[in-house]
Amino acid sequence: MTTPPAPARRKITVPAITAMKASGTKIAMITAYDATFAAIVDAGGVDMILVGDSVATVVQGEHTTIPVSLDEMAYHVRLVARARTAALVVGDLPFGSYQVSPQQALESAVRLMKAGAGCVKLEGGVVMADSIAAITRVDIPVVGHIGLTPQSYHRMGGHRVQGREAGHEAGGRDRLLDDAVAIEQAGAFAVVIEGVPRSLAAEITDKVSIPTIGIGAGPDCDGQVLVLHDVLGLTDLRLTFAKQFADLRATSIDATRAYVGDVKSGVWPDDEHSFH
Repeated sequence: MTTPPAPARRKITVPAITAMKASGTKIAMITAYDATFAAIVDAGGVDMILVGDSVATVVQGEHTTIPVSLDEMAYHVRLVARARTAALVVGDLPFGSYQVSPQQALESAVRLMKAGAGCVKLEGGVVMADSIAAITRVDIPVVGHIGLTPQSYHRMGGHRVQGREAGHEAGGRDRLLDDAVAIEQAGAFAVVIEGVPRSLAAEITDKVSIPTIGIGAGPDCDGQVLVLHDVLGLTDLRLTFAKQFADLRATSIDATRAYVGDVKSGVWPDDEHSFH
């Protein structure tokens, strides 16, 4: 007996995401950079797919996310959008595409929306409030991002946990609380909290009315996000906050070795895999 196909999921919208906080439903977000993986994670039931600027480090081999361009991000958003997922597609604004002015931020956001995003994400809190407001003013939904913001790599001196020390300076605990409130007041519908102590993430989640999505921020956020390659075990990099749900790197290496062995020995292709 064949298993009937799973029923098609209803398209997940921005209002559906915001309603999840009120209902206590956890939000599951994962990165994807192309149509194949977008379709896979969508079939797995994720609520949001982040086309992250992490493509720079995960796919392009860069040391930081800083080098990736808006053109490249638009390209990857377009690939993911072609999968026609039920999950909400989040386009990540890369470094240099929104920091100059609110007008630049708006124009870059329009670019990713035209590529197929359902909303955009940008890093920064208080200093980016005007840009968030400019984008949301024309009905483009925005996800904020505070805490360990990878585009601030040089200011932070590397990828370092933020919010451990009190203070209103960049990276201070009080500043991150201010950042979260500023993002909410500017009109963002959700905020990613990365690389902060669990207690701070819990405090922010309780303080703002919009959903919080954590990565390295503990279990008290309204949702979680991880990089696809960490989830699938496609890299040998092991991060303290990430959980590997499969070991596809080892499986892929084994499969490749088997292929090489069959080719070298002449076992494959055989007659069954030949045209006549």
